[in-house]
Amino acid sequence: ETAREKDLSDKGRKFGKLRLKMRRRGGLDEPTTFGHKFVNYTLACKIPAMTRIVFMGTPEFAVPILQTLLAHYEVVAVYTRADKPVGRGNQLVNSPVKEFALAHDLALEQPRTLRNGAEQHVMKSYQPDVILVAAYGMILPKPILETPRWGCLNVHASLLPRWRGASPIPYAILHGDTESGVTLMQMDAGLDTGAILTQRGIPLAPNETADTLTGKLAALGAELVRDALPAYLEGKLTPQPQDNARATMTSLIAKEDGQIKWGKSAVFLERMTRAYQPWPSAYANYRGEQLKILRASVLEYNPPEAPGVVLQIGKDIGVATGKGVLLLHTIQLAGKRAMGADEFARGAKAFCCCTRFNSPANARWARTNLRAGSASLWALF
Repeated sequence: ETAREKDLSDKGRKFGKLRLKMRRRGGLDEPTTFGHKFVNYTLACKIPAMTRIVFMGTPEFAVPILQTLLAHYEVVAVYTRADKPVGRGNQLVNSPVKEFALAHDLALEQPRTLRNGAEQHVMKSYQPDVILVAAYGMILPKPILETPRWGCLNVHASLLPRWRGASPIPYAILHGDTESGVTLMQMDAGLDTGAILTQRGIPLAPNETADTLTGKLAALGAELVRDALPAYLEGKLTPQPQDNARATMTSLIAKEDGQIKWGKSAVFLERMTRAYQPWPSAYANYRGEQLKILRASVLEYNPPEAPGVVLQIGKDIGVATGKGVLLLHTIQLAGKRAMGADEFARGAKAFCCCTRFNSPANARWARTNLRAGSASLWALF
């Protein structure tokens, strides 16, 4: 038994005792503390235990929310996306929500579609009072939306109507937002267009990454569900329609989104390094290999060099951009460990004097200079 399996088993026994206590008493009478990697909770109030919840979620963001529901209500089933092949071996990997559900012996469903009658019948068989969704990754058709008597609710990782869609966290960082948050909303047939029940916001730190913000919003979402769902079930929350005129949209992040275009401003490129962390990372190509830029900062200086030229600025390594210089602090070549840009430059002597990160148009410039005899000029595409 691995350490992780033992940890999950211990958590499963702990939650099993908690749920048994709830069933016997119809609630929770004394403080009980439990935890997740993102947050610890202390429950100290009488909580109704008979509301039947179907939970639908997939990534790490959804786990603390499921954990909160499990402590407060009867989670009759957990829906998560089908296992995905990962890596060169295409090995199937469980989602974080699936791992949690298996560890706590919860009924688990992984349908590839919810649009056929058979899967809709399975959902109805659970007789949910509420379906609660958190980053599930699949649109719910009308028959599913109409199944629970108190409707379907969604925990969305933005302050709607800003950043509807699949990637609200990277988009908030990429566009320089100073605030983000979570929204508890009613679901309808549209994409994150339902009425808002309640929201909570937090400021974004100057060095916020998608990874750190995901953790913060996961904890915030769990707290919001804990505090707001009882009020919703008692009819104390008034749904507020969204202002569609203020809506902004996101799309699913793809690997190629991380490819740096050096004609952009240094401010935008620095945000890329944080918005796309840990995946797909902001990257360029160095000698045919991917070079990830993990940490960077902005120098407000417009050098005469063209965008993409690597510069030695005092002790710092920078790259000329469309506006300003992007100072490189931590970088990682494919298959290698992450390291400081200065350390990398010491091992790659031609990096500073002879490297130009190129667009396809500038590739011709690089080849021309190589033919003209320039010393060890590496074109990065």
